Amino acid sequence: MSVLDSFLGTTGFATMTSGHLMMIVIGIIFITLAITKDYEPLLLLPIGFGIIVGNIPHIKSMALGVYDAGSVLYYIYFGVSQGIFPPLIFLGIGAMTDFSTMLSNPKLVLLGAAAQVGIFLTLIGALYIGFTPEEAAAVAIIGGADGPTAIFLSAKLAPHLLGAIAIAAYSYMALVPVIQPPVMKLLTTRKERLIRMKEPREISTRERIIFPIAAFLIAALIAPGSIALLGMLFFGNLMKESGVTDRLAETARHAMVDIVTILLGFSVGASTQADTFLTPQSLLIFGLGAISFAVATAGGVLFAKTMNLFLKEKINPLVGAAGVSAVPDSARVVQMVGQEEDPQNYLLMHAMAPNVAGVIGSAIGAGILWSVLVK
Repeated sequence: MSVLDSFLGTTGFATMTSGHLMMIVIGIIFITLAITKDYEPLLLLPIGFGIIVGNIPHIKSMALGVYDAGSVLYYIYFGVSQGIFPPLIFLGIGAMTDFSTMLSNPKLVLLGAAAQVGIFLTLIGALYIGFTPEEAAAVAIIGGADGPTAIFLSAKLAPHLLGAIAIAAYSYMALVPVIQPPVMKLLTTRKERLIRMKEPREISTRERIIFPIAAFLIAALIAPGSIALLGMLFFGNLMKESGVTDRLAETARHAMVDIVTILLGFSVGASTQADTFLTPQSLLIFGLGAISFAVATAGGVLFAKTMNLFLKEKINPLVGAAGVSAVPDSARVVQMVGQEEDPQNYLLMHAMAPNVAGVIGSAIGAGILWSVLVK
């Protein structure tokens, strides 16, 4: 009987708390949204199951969780906590990305820059309510709607907030089709949503090859802190556009990025243990993240409207909402909202320009914040 009593004391049932149950329910909700609503299933499903795994209680002497040195999950989570996985994700994104629409209409890059206003306004707000400068910077980057960048910066500046920031960033990335349309419709008129834009010009192979090299040099010299992210992004793109490393580019954009996404999503989910995650600070992070994302969307739309005051060829202001870094979901939302007004208006390719510019902009923003705040 003493052996049986000892065993029962080690089960998850014996040490389960209301916090663990709450987090397990949240994990199930994430999985449900991924399967039934198709909200970023490649992210929400591994994160959701990781949340369930991370909240199975166990006795302290057993090294099982992501924070227990020597456990399997600890070594998987090492890629998150040390900022290894995000650059690998960027390598895959670069090998997938076509910058031709951005190159064909360079002024749309400004919309990607304008959307980063969400980062810097949230930084000010986070400082105001009591976060340290390092914590505020890590929280603010959620406004870029770029999960890998948010993980990378928080790992460098505020590792104790990494779990909450990662979950918030990926949650809002998944909820792009829910959060962005109301903001876009509120800030535009029907006449503006009906604007049709001229077809982008054809971009030569030479331009495609030169761009990643030149863009990296400029961005890295401005913000050396972005070297790891942008170096991998533009290296992946160069492999794609060069035409001589197709096999490497294929591996980067499929097998490698899929493997890293699985490990990153699962380990980030497993890091949300109830005793470290369910805190007032985590709730503040989620609230600031939502505001940041909405402000970033509004910033892109309003800047497009401002540009139209000076342009002969008008920009559809909806395209400005794609300035956040959620590639390609924000661009798809622009297409969806535009076609609600005019089914023959194709905005997807135009929206991809500020969308990929937003990826670059958020990485530069993270590099600047890291450079300024690093101790």
